[in-house]
Amino acid sequence: MYAVAKVLIALGALVAPSIAFSGDMTYYYPGLGACGGTNSNSDKVVAMSPNQDGHCGKTIKISYGGKTATAVVVDKCPGCAGDSIDVSPSVFEEFVDLGKGRVQVTWEYA
Repeated sequence: MYAVAKVLIALGALVAPSIAFSGDMTYYYPGLGACGGTNSNSDKVVAMSPNQDGHCGKTIKISYGGKTATAVVVDKCPGCAGDSIDVSPSVFEEFVDLGKGRVQVTWEYA
């Protein structure tokens, strides 16, 4: 019985719904990131606020205006408040023109 309970708990963790976060999305020009790698403007990358520290290499799914995109965590964004994110220009442009500068998005770990 104990083994069955462990399996059910493990399965529940795998199928549990993702937690969605909400915040501003801005863009930045990546270089050497806090996670140790170097990225360019064309890479699909994201810098996370201090609230989301310790997620290097994880992928997030971003949603805005009926569109979705993914980005890999490669950097920290000390200026990002709450659950806001800073993405590379290539990710930002999947949603809106860079001239928009800032939009309110939802995102979750993929």
